[in-house]
Amino acid sequence: MEESKFSMPLLGDKFPELKVATSHGPMNVPGDFAGSWFVLFSHPADFTPVCTTEFVAFQKRFDAFKALGVKLIGMSVDQVFSHIKWIEWIKEKLDVEIQYPIIAANDAIANRLGLLHPGKGTNTVRAVFVVDPNAVVRLMIYYPQEIGRNMDEIVRAVKALQIADKNKVAVPAGWPENELIKDRVIVPPPTNQADIAKRLKDYECFDWWFCHKKL
Repeated sequence: MEESKFSMPLLGDKFPELKVATSHGPMNVPGDFAGSWFVLFSHPADFTPVCTTEFVAFQKRFDAFKALGVKLIGMSVDQVFSHIKWIEWIKEKLDVEIQYPIIAANDAIANRLGLLHPGKGTNTVRAVFVVDPNAVVRLMIYYPQEIGRNMDEIVRAVKALQIADKNKVAVPAGWPENELIKDRVIVPPPTNQADIAKRLKDYECFDWWFCHKKL
């Protein structure tokens, strides 16, 4: 029983089907996002300072996510009316209009995503799920309540995932400003000895197992 209570999807798993109430009305996740990338991010509570800075930061990058074909959706265990009032407050006080929906989760929904950590209190932790058009979980990041997220890293990670999928490559640390190969990408390792000589001829390499190229 305890194992299922704190279960969570793993990388490569299908995102669990959830019927949820949101600030935009009832939704099915991931069903309503079929065929699209989406980023679902949880926050501990409405009307809290760090969460407010995060929601503004996500909204400031709304167009950047949209350009990547990515939809945003927030989540906490607050009720819908709290989400709506908080959105109104952000618009009135900070002049930022939140355009993405916010899920009003209950404990059962939060536990399905591993968002309630007993050691961190009763609020949801700051989690990020990047889900691809096939509803597969591709990236997860968990932050404690006391540290806000870096949204530019989430944008970067989505770009990197899309580039890796499209070009069948790997993406280096800090891309596109990697200390060794800048904005280049890494060629997958060879599968047999015959490929080694070809790789050394076709690509720039530090060694046969570390070759890179321009996109």
